[in-house]
Amino acid sequence: MVLQNRGEQMGSIQKFRTFEEADEALYCFEPSQEYFERVARLWDFVDWLCPREYAHGIFRYSSIEEANEQSEEWLQANARVMRKPRG
Repeated sequence: MVLQNRGEQMGSIQKFRTFEEADEALYCFEPSQEYFERVARLWDFVDWLCPREYAHGIFRYSSIEEANEQSEEWLQANARVMRKPRG
């Protein structure tokens, strides 16, 4: 079965007999240009679906705790944005 999105082939459904077979299918050891283009489209979609904002610049902290606290604040701010209803 092949999935379609706006006439574009997205991928196929694969069946596996073992977890090992499924695990091996997760990796692409010889990626082609098409592979990289598909990954770029995937990340464009993720960015559209769940946009995140990152602070620009370099930050200096007096302790790892302070850095972790700032990181948690940014994480919470992004989570609040994602929870907002979209229209």
